[in-house]
Amino acid sequence: MLVLAGTIGAGKTSLTQMLAKHLDKPAYYESVDNNQILPLFYKNPKKYAFLLQIDFLNRRMADIKRAWQDEESILDRSIFEDSLLFHLNADLGRATETEVDIYDSLLQNMMQELPHASHSKNPDLLIHINISFETMLNRIKKRGRPYEQIDSDPGLYQYYKDLNQRYQSWYRHYDKSAKMQINGDQLDFVENDADKQAVFNLIDEKLSQLAI
Repeated sequence: MLVLAGTIGAGKTSLTQMLAKHLDKPAYYESVDNNQILPLFYKNPKKYAFLLQIDFLNRRMADIKRAWQDEESILDRSIFEDSLLFHLNADLGRATETEVDIYDSLLQNMMQELPHASHSKNPDLLIHINISFETMLNRIKKRGRPYEQIDSDPGLYQYYKDLNQRYQSWYRHYDKSAKMQINGDQLDFVENDADKQAVFNLIDEKLSQLAI
């Protein structure tokens, strides 16, 4: 199981689609466009932060279970990133200490309930797409989801900045599996075919080293 990681606009879904085709493996995607809670969260984060993360956790666990039905698979986000997002929201006053405790306990219990007879509870490789804060803002503006735009909610600027910074620390301390990092500023794998091939080469080399 390979999982993609990265902040908003990093290109996780795009790279997942490309890798699924390149490696000829099934892919599982985070459901965002049809998520009815996400727009509500951006309008009132304090009210909906806990509900949104519980919903994400439930969807992510279902994706992991479905992915394990295949011998090999690719997921476009790690379940461990959900905790990062929720703890950031809690630090911003959008969730209570009780809600954080409930979420952390639920995540731990759900991970313990996962079957592990033939699978590790963790992925085989985490691929983090690292982008700068400036690239993040440009990507968010380019994809045009109304509820994500700073123009309509200037407070999102600091939220996005804090989120991007936390991802740097999160990746440094991530130890659940083998990991690698792709420079999403230097390698535009969405728009540039040469960069896409360079990313494939990096990932193929890492998989070869890990004998996956």
